[in-house]
This record gives sequence, structure tokens and C-alpha cells, in this order.
Amino acid sequence: MSDTTILSRQPSVRRLPLAAPLRLARPSDMWFKPALSVVVATAIPDLVLFAMDRLDLVMYTMAGSLCALYGHNLPYVRRARAVAGVVVSMVIGMAASLVAASLTGSTAVLIAVGALLAAVQKTLCDATRIGPPGPVIFTFVTSAALFAPQHLGQVPGHLALTLAAGAISWLVTVGPAVIRREGPERRATARALDAAAAYADAPGHRTRHAAVAAVHAAWQTLLAAGRPTPARAALERLVVHAEAVLAGGAPGTSSAACAAEPERLRAWARQARARGPVPTPPPAPGTSDELFGIDAERAARRAVSRRDGRRALLRGLTPGSPLLPIGARALIGCALAGYASQAVGVGRPYWAIVTAASLYQANVTLSWNRALQRTLGNLIGVLVFAAVLPVSRTGPLALIGFCLFFGFAAEALITRNYWLGSIAVTPMALLVLEFGGTHPAGELIGDRVLDTLIGAGVGMLAAMLVTNRRAAGRLEKALDATDRARAHAVHALAAPQPTPAALDAARRRLTGSLVELREADDTAAGEWWQRALPQEQVLAAEQAGHRTLAATAKRQGLIASAQENGAV
Repeated sequence: MSDTTILSRQPSVRRLPLAAPLRLARPSDMWFKPALSVVVATAIPDLVLFAMDRLDLVMYTMAGSLCALYGHNLPYVRRARAVAGVVVSMVIGMAASLVAASLTGSTAVLIAVGALLAAVQKTLCDATRIGPPGPVIFTFVTSAALFAPQHLGQVPGHLALTLAAGAISWLVTVGPAVIRREGPERRATARALDAAAAYADAPGHRTRHAAVAAVHAAWQTLLAAGRPTPARAALERLVVHAEAVLAGGAPGTSSAACAAEPERLRAWARQARARGPVPTPPPAPGTSDELFGIDAERAARRAVSRRDGRRALLRGLTPGSPLLPIGARALIGCALAGYASQAVGVGRPYWAIVTAASLYQANVTLSWNRALQRTLGNLIGVLVFAAVLPVSRTGPLALIGFCLFFGFAAEALITRNYWLGSIAVTPMALLVLEFGGTHPAGELIGDRVLDTLIGAGVGMLAAMLVTNRRAAGRLEKALDATDRARAHAVHALAAPQPTPAALDAARRRLTGSLVELREADDTAAGEWWQRALPQEQVLAAEQAGHRTLAATAKRQGLIASAQENGAV
């Protein structure tokens, strides 16, 4: 960073919003995928245990069943590896919890183990970017297991149940590849087309960034999808058209065609999501060269993808990583929440640990948003639990049915807002305890309310006090990387006869750096106790980067047009 960098003045402590975190958003376009997957992955082991009259073991199969929530945004090749890693990680976490529970009955020791596990799970999930639902599922399962009565000799059998249910989850999440192997790529392409259409309708900084991020995500999905197929080639051509909109349209496009472009993009998006054939767009300038560059990049990535994944994980765990302060927050906040819950008389304070762990997002502001959402959702969810508890106790099938219903409802609602999903998660989590035997309703409700309030309050206190000054450092590194990527693209543009493949590689590198810059800026802007941020320089870098992206795409189109005319 240059010494002449302009720094903006901003307060170390920022105002925290109240209403905005509770507003409802549009549901995800794929909410039904994890919802149906977790229902199927849970129903199979639950019904088997019901037939064996061993529903007391549901907690151990539930740990493996919840692995079906992961990986639905990934192409199937990557999803198979990612969900397998989730299952193995879940078994390892369960092993640590069950062994600790069998070796000691000290609540204080178990709280310390739970806080340590929560911090490790948070750091690893952030480093690997496993995505929703992130570490909270791991923490929920392993913290509950810490306070389950356990003998050391029972641990192997219980872990086998978790592994078996995890294998079912893997089959459920990967199995749809047999029916529709390009499903994730089609949805990612449709999102890119919709985002490009939104930008064409209302050009602006926010819509452009959203479109650039969606196009970048679509390329990443297509590049990771495996060997080329006719459907994937058609999807790649659609993403090229979305990029052309960001570049201001293809050379020679009429004003009438530009006005009709948003509706055409949306029509392609609807067709891409549907089960019919992938729409075949008309050739865009540079399409053939663009796809040649994609094939070359795919071949290069095939050789280094796993190595790059390991490097990314190690970078997230190095001493200078901005993820480590968030892990420290989780460790301190979960431990303090657990001990505070124990001090007020809660016998098994694991839910205070889970509540605190669920709060920790990328910065203090986002953590505050999650604290509001979690508290509201849990308190309403407790009332729902009180209403359905008498009916759930009419028989084991009723209990299983309610758990499956709330599991589905949680995934159906949580993409609208986290607090809405928590209304379904809370009764489901409490009903799972009923498989091991009935508990006094008043005690369950009272402990849950106390744990929620304590976990949210103490967890937020830790978020405010444990600083993350490395967020500004991450922003500065992202700014430097963007400047270097733009300089590389400008150099490629200035070449007398640049090859389309070289321009494509430069453009894709610049796109990725702009996405990372925006994420780093958003993270740092919501962090407390931060030094002044170079916001003017970030804005200038984004504007210059987007201009360079447009110039690069247009230059590729002109080169392709010239080549086509020469061939004619």
C-alpha cells in the first residue's frame, strides 16, 4: 500500500441496526433441495430404529443425517468430495464429544471441550468455505453429545450409527446426479442471467457488483463441473452472453435489441432452470475463443484443484489469518456462555454454547444481526414446541413426523430470514430430546429460554470485546491484488495482437479479485475497533476494474469479429 492512500474517517464503534436484520428476503431458488434431502436422510434411519424399538439412538443417527444439508450449491463432482469430508468431520467431532462425555462428568470440563470444538469447527468451515449451514450444525450435534450419558465401550457403536447415517446422506445428496447431472450448473447459470438482466434494467454499482459476483460464481461452478458435455457447453455460451451485458452489449448491437435484452436473459434463465433442454443462444462475438479459454483453464485446474484447496485451508489457519480472531471469539464466547448458563442452574448448558457459536459471522455487525434473529426465532420456537409437545407424545410415529416436518420447514423458511427458520429449528431440536425419554416440559422450556438469552448476550459481548483488526489488513491485500490484476489486464489489452485466451485469463483473474475486494470491504466495514479504511481507494479500484473488464470483453468481441470477417 502506498503512503499516499486516502483513509476515510469512521467511528471505531458503529451503530447497530434493529429493523433491517428482521426483514424478510425472497426465498432461495433451491431451498427445496436441502429441505427434501434432510427429510429423506433422517426418515430412513429413524424408521429403521423405530422398527428395532431403539429410538433412543436417534441422536447418533441424526448427526449423520444432518450432513445432507451441505453441498447443494456445488456441482456433483465437488459435492461428492465435500459431503464425504463433512461426514468424516462429523464423525471426528462426535468421537471427541463422546469420548469426553465417557471420561468425565464435570460440567466445567465439558463446557471447555464444547467451546474448543466450536472454535475449531468455526475456523475450519470458514477456511474451507463449505457454505450454508456452516459450523452451527457441527456445534449443535457435538455439544449435545457432550452432555449425553455415555460409556467408553458404547462409543464405537454410536460412531458406527453416525457413519451409517452419513453414508445415507452422501447417497441422498449425490444421487440426483444420475437424473440431472448438470443441475447445479444450470441453476448457477440461471442466477448469472437473472443478475445480468437486473443490471441491464437498472445499471448501478450494486446491481453491477451482484451481476459480476453471479457470473464469477457461474464460471467457478462450470469449471469445477467435470468433463465438458453439450449441455455444459450451452451453459457456458449463456454465461458469455451475461458477461456481454456487463460489458455494455456486443459491438454493433442496436438500441432496440439492448432494450429487449433483459427479458431475453430472464427467458433463458427460466429455461436453464427447467428440466427441458438448455437454451441455445445465438453466437456472441468471441464465443468460440472464450470457450477455448475455458477448456484450457479447466484442464489446468484439474491438475492443481486439490493442491489449491489444501493451500487455501492452510492460509486460513496461518498465524496472520483474519479467520483466527473469529475463532478466538467463538472459543471465548462459547466458554463464557456455557459457564454463565451453568452458574444460573442449567444442568446441561449445551444450548448456550450453540447459541453463542451461531452468532459469530464475518464481523460484529453481522454477528449482531444474527443475535437478534436467533433470539427472536428461538423464543417464538419455544412457544411452538409447547403447543406441539402434547401431540408429539401420543406415539413414536407422531414424534418422528413432527421432527421431519420441522426439519423441512426450517430449510423452507431459513432462506427468507434466519429468525424465521429458527422458529422451526427450535422445536425440532427440543423434540429430539424426547427420543431418549420424556422430560418435564417446564424444565425444557425454561432451560432453553435461559440458554438463548445467556448465549446471545454473552456471545455478543465477546464479539464486541475480541477485536479483529486483521479485517483491515485483508482489505488492503485484496486492494493490492485488484490493482495487480487490473494492471495485468491493461497490459494484455495494450499488446499489439493479444490472444483471446490471454484476454480471457486476465479478465477472469480481475473478476475474481473484484469479488474478493467487495467481500473484504463489506467485512471490514462492519467490524468494530478498526483503523480507518481506504474506502475512497476501494471505490476507485472497483470503478477502474469494471471499466477494464468491459474494455477487455469488448476487445475480445472485436478480435473475434475481425477473425470472422477475415475468414469470410
